Amino acid sequence: MQPLSWDALFALLLAVFAISVGYGIVLPILPYLVDRISGATDPATSPWHTGLITGTYILAIFLFAPFWGKISDRWGRRPVLLTGLTGFAASVALFARLESIPLVYLGRFFDGVFAAAIVPAAYALIGDHAPSKEWRAHRFALIGVAGMLGFFVGPILGGLVLGTFKEPPTEAVARAFSVLFLATSALALIAALAIWRLVPRPVPGRQRRIAATNKHSDWSVMLRLWAIAFVTAVAVGAFEVGLSLRGRYELGMDASQIGRMFAACSLVMFAAQALIFSPLVKPDSTRWLFTPGVVTLALGLLAVPLATSDSATTAAVALVAASAGLLSPIVTYWVSLGAGETQGADLGWATAAASLGQALGSAAGGLLFGVTILPGAAFTVTAVVVLSALVASFGLAQRLHGTGPRGAIASVPEARASQRYLPH
Repeated sequence: MQPLSWDALFALLLAVFAISVGYGIVLPILPYLVDRISGATDPATSPWHTGLITGTYILAIFLFAPFWGKISDRWGRRPVLLTGLTGFAASVALFARLESIPLVYLGRFFDGVFAAAIVPAAYALIGDHAPSKEWRAHRFALIGVAGMLGFFVGPILGGLVLGTFKEPPTEAVARAFSVLFLATSALALIAALAIWRLVPRPVPGRQRRIAATNKHSDWSVMLRLWAIAFVTAVAVGAFEVGLSLRGRYELGMDASQIGRMFAACSLVMFAAQALIFSPLVKPDSTRWLFTPGVVTLALGLLAVPLATSDSATTAAVALVAASAGLLSPIVTYWVSLGAGETQGADLGWATAAASLGQALGSAAGGLLFGVTILPGAAFTVTAVVVLSALVASFGLAQRLHGTGPRGAIASVPEARASQRYLPH
């Protein structure tokens, strides 16, 4: 199969960017959205809903990512991408008009249902066309950058819109929310149009033949990778919610400041991913970063509640962002590399593991925020959970080095290919 064209890759990048904007734009405004709709005056109520609503979105991705991945193996990546983007656009547009907390939960759930289709199908489409490990790693890095860029732009937009109001009247806030969500919906529709125009149609019958092969690599290796994806996502979910709540209730930040803080996280993640999948680093060497990444992530989480100055807080946040920004794409790369021809299903399960972790982490971040017995519980407890991933990471680098017929990546197509590829 021919390498994916740059036009098609642009469409994939736009799709991932749109979904990331849709997720990130909500983070700084969700506490204010909950307060406006519920009229809550109890400081404990908003963190509780903030964590659970964020977790609801991610939980939907956990439930539906394997489904969409398997469907993409059978019917093709393009139809799944189109369905996910158009469905996401519709649900986000409806979300702009919701006026009750139960409907906010329901609307955010459907946002997640359709968002779940995008990332596994995008990565799998790249894997389908990968002629070499280097080509795959570079394109995966670009997908990661698109996601980070969306997560960078989203919180900034959310924070800037709310930052234009000082003690804003209810109607003005409602209009601001509507503009944000409708703009996100329009972006998803533009991405769907780009997919329809630029991504090639699947070869008839090919996806059904792939689904029938059902070839997998070493399941023990896959389970380890999924476990690391799960724990990393727990950390990210708890960190996002905990940082948002700490910024508002402990550090006295407004929505604009919180948005800039999340944007800074995205810049650090972007830099980490750009470095690790750059020509300076061989893709195979990334397998040695799992254990150091887990340890660094735990240390960063422990440092966040202990930071008492702006510089210390910035350093702790950067440590978390850099380590999480490294672990997530490395896991995705190695899952794809070892998945054989059923990449959609295996990447779907990887996405599901990460989504379940982020759902639990988001909920825990909100619920633990109000715990007074252990200051900074949202970060401290999460750090302990992260350290449990050391069980999965020890010895993983050696297992991923498999080169024989029983090796963990022996079924990867490009492992059997020559290096004839010229950059497309």
